Amino acid sequence: MRARLSLLAVLVAAPVALWALLPLPSAGAPSQAELRRKIDRKREQVDWHKGRERILSSDIAAFTRRITDLQGDITVLETKQVRLQASLDAKRAELARIQDDLRAERLRLRRLRARLAEAQLALADRLVEIYKADEPDVVTVVLEADGFADLLERTEFMQRVSAQDARIIERVREAKAEAIRTERRLDRLEERAREVAAAIEVQVNEVAMVKGQLVDRRERWESARSEKNTVLASTRETRQHLEGELVVLEKEEARILNALRGASAANAGVAGPIRQGSGSLIWPVNGPVVSGFGMRWGRLHAGVDIAVPAGTPIRAAASGRVVVLGVVSGYGNYTCIQHSGSLSTCYAHQSRFGTSNGASVRQGQVIGYVGCTGHCFGDHLHFETRVNGTPVDPYGYL
Repeated sequence: MRARLSLLAVLVAAPVALWALLPLPSAGAPSQAELRRKIDRKREQVDWHKGRERILSSDIAAFTRRITDLQGDITVLETKQVRLQASLDAKRAELARIQDDLRAERLRLRRLRARLAEAQLALADRLVEIYKADEPDVVTVVLEADGFADLLERTEFMQRVSAQDARIIERVREAKAEAIRTERRLDRLEERAREVAAAIEVQVNEVAMVKGQLVDRRERWESARSEKNTVLASTRETRQHLEGELVVLEKEEARILNALRGASAANAGVAGPIRQGSGSLIWPVNGPVVSGFGMRWGRLHAGVDIAVPAGTPIRAAASGRVVVLGVVSGYGNYTCIQHSGSLSTCYAHQSRFGTSNGASVRQGQVIGYVGCTGHCFGDHLHFETRVNGTPVDPYGYL
């Protein structure tokens, strides 16, 4: 009996002695718990930035649609600009032709006016001659004729005089009518020139407006693209920086855990004393909690992480039956025990199992050994309590 008590005393004292032999952290160095909290915060920041990148990806898709729409508007406006430019060129060509016609009509009108002035002058001279000559009428010519031959000569002369006068009068009449027609045609050409000039001015203003719209849309397109690239690059750079800091922290944590494993190698296979809390469950291992229950890295951390060396035996938190035993995704080697009622407990990242599926276990019985299987960054036990399969905070039961 005394030998058994001596052995028990040695087993209890060994972990304490080994823990005392560990080098104490310097005053400026963070503790393992503080390091774990920093890692958790850094992961939360990384995940926040990843979420931000997802949001930005959605924004970028919206920018891309906007850019596509703007490019469509630009294409439509460019087509319209080409069409307006062609119309403007046609109007300018028409105006040039009208101006040529105007010059020709003005030259013709000057000639017609000169002819009219000439005809009017000739008519005036003829009227003066008739007035001065007091030319006889037909009766006087017949009575004063010396004979039939003289009468014929006098009659022919009168006819010639009348025909000449009629031609002069007709020339004046025609010249005046042609001048009037030319003036009217000139008025119409001038009115058409004014209309074409106004139409060209409208077209020029419309082309200028279209060009302004093209410039504005191109600037908006460039702004959207620049904003997209700037925000995405900034977020990616920040995330990469945070991930670099996270890697440094995880390496520091691994270094500390390796030091703990090396210093506690002699105690690796010893289960140690049972740690009883205020609840109905016992602690599966005796060590510090380095990550608690709650939201982590954008998702629920469904248990608590207890830092202990690799190979440390894991005790069943309560009596029950093993209902899950095997490799489960990021949990690695994973065991779940169903207790009375709806409560169950689960143990993850084990290096190896210490029981079998379907086995009945008692509280405190070794069911496995601590390791770092699955997704983890150092040896520890991930311990969960579940009610009807839903994770709940283990501190309510420990």
